[in-house]
Amino acid sequence: MLKFRALAFGILTNSVFITGAVISPVKAQLPIVPNFNLPTPGLSSESSTQELDAECIWLDGRCLFRIATQESDLPGRVADIQDRLDAITRSYLRNQTEELEMTTERESDEAIPDIYVQVGDREPIRLMSVTDLDARLTGVNIDTRADQITEELRQGLIQAKQERQPRYLMRHGAIAAGTGAAMLLVTLAVTRWERRSKQSKEEIESTNAETNESISTQLTLRQQFNLKEVQHRLLQLGEGSVLAGGSLYILGLFPYTRVVQTLVITALQVPMRLGVIGLGTYVIIRLSFALIDKFTSALADNHLLTPEADRRVQLRVSTISGVAKSVVAISWVTVASLVALAAIGVDIGPLLAGAGLVGVAVSFASQNLIKDALNGFFIILEDQYAVGDVIGVGDYGGLVENLNLRITQLRDAEGRLITIPNSEVKIVANLSNGWSRADLNIPVPYHADIDRCIAIVRSTAEKMAQEEDWKKQILDPPQVLGVDNFSDRGAIVRVWIMTVPLKQWDVSREFRRRIKIAFDEAGIPLSLPQTEIWFNDSLSKHLSPNQDSNGNNNTIVLK
Repeated sequence: MLKFRALAFGILTNSVFITGAVISPVKAQLPIVPNFNLPTPGLSSESSTQELDAECIWLDGRCLFRIATQESDLPGRVADIQDRLDAITRSYLRNQTEELEMTTERESDEAIPDIYVQVGDREPIRLMSVTDLDARLTGVNIDTRADQITEELRQGLIQAKQERQPRYLMRHGAIAAGTGAAMLLVTLAVTRWERRSKQSKEEIESTNAETNESISTQLTLRQQFNLKEVQHRLLQLGEGSVLAGGSLYILGLFPYTRVVQTLVITALQVPMRLGVIGLGTYVIIRLSFALIDKFTSALADNHLLTPEADRRVQLRVSTISGVAKSVVAISWVTVASLVALAAIGVDIGPLLAGAGLVGVAVSFASQNLIKDALNGFFIILEDQYAVGDVIGVGDYGGLVENLNLRITQLRDAEGRLITIPNSEVKIVANLSNGWSRADLNIPVPYHADIDRCIAIVRSTAEKMAQEEDWKKQILDPPQVLGVDNFSDRGAIVRVWIMTVPLKQWDVSREFRRRIKIAFDEAGIPLSLPQTEIWFNDSLSKHLSPNQDSNGNNNTIVLK
């Protein structure tokens, strides 16, 4: 591994050194990325009309000089000047002579100057007329601007011929080769780093899904995952940027391909802006998630918690973390949307003013949403319940699967997902806050020895509470309250068993199973509903109280 890194570093260093050595002699001839006339974000229409409407005249993909005119006339004037310049360029490049004569002529003293270009002994070609608007672009008078354009044109044509010489092409071919080698090495290094980052991210995600550690450990893993996700995406962006930037740079080295570079850059301006904004928003959201996890982890670490309290803090911290992340994500997406609109030239001032008015209107029309948000805020603040609790709200109950500022979602015993607006949560029963209780009613037959039955119930409960498997779930010694009621099934013996949250059902099922076994071993049947029916009619007056006409007992007891 060390040898590979040393080899890669050496090759990269040599490539950069060779590239720098070749670039140095021709530093002045390297292509320059043109300065495009882009709309200014957030610029109002009134201010934009006060500026000159200008366009570039291009030569080999470079902005040679800029001209200005009325907006409606500009495209036609640019096309005419560009066609004449292309004709002059072809004539100059095909001609072996280096003679290039440029003159500025006026038809009269008050007329605007015209620029003529003569290649060798050919007829002069009129390029353009210099106007006052052209002079206003640089803040000089019209004659000075004509001289400036003439000199810029001369230098551009001379450079165009030099760039097509074999010596220049060979030198820039070496630059392109060095750039390509550097691109390849950097791309391989970034790709290797990106794969490691992706593998580390997947390991953290797998560990977080399988871990049963404390809430602080889980939050730390989430924080690490978010940071690794940011690193992974930035490395992917770096890999693409190296390839794209290097390719565009190589295209700009040669006059034959520089036009392609210009077209690509021009076409990708808006997508690149939106892409940078989108990626920046994603990175900021992920970093915000990591910051929230860091804060909530520190909040959980500030207390010496019992296992029961730690579970409560875990539920509450998880709920607060989820709600905070949702709010942060929505906020950053909203801001990014406005920035994206501004980046493509949309004036967001009136949009923000209109959004304020719309917000006021929506606030009156959506009072229930405001009530939902306020009630949801106080539910989370007061820890009425959290994700993972079992609650009852009105006629509905179940496990809280989702909680945000607007709604609470429950999953009931039949698997139905129940959505309740937070404003409808008036009275809530939390079955898992702090501790739970198994409330058991054991029916005992009337003919059985009640004291013996109570003793069996108490013995069974105490034995179960002392077993290692159930000791962790039963918090306090079970309470046998005694005979709580008389019913059609017999005497009802009531038992309370305090458990950890959400374990009351498991304890109840196991305790009922043990009571059945204990009663069977003691020969005490579980009582069934009993009914006694007494017949008392006129026939009983002529018969003995306990016999019918055949001498049989007339008392019938149905059980």
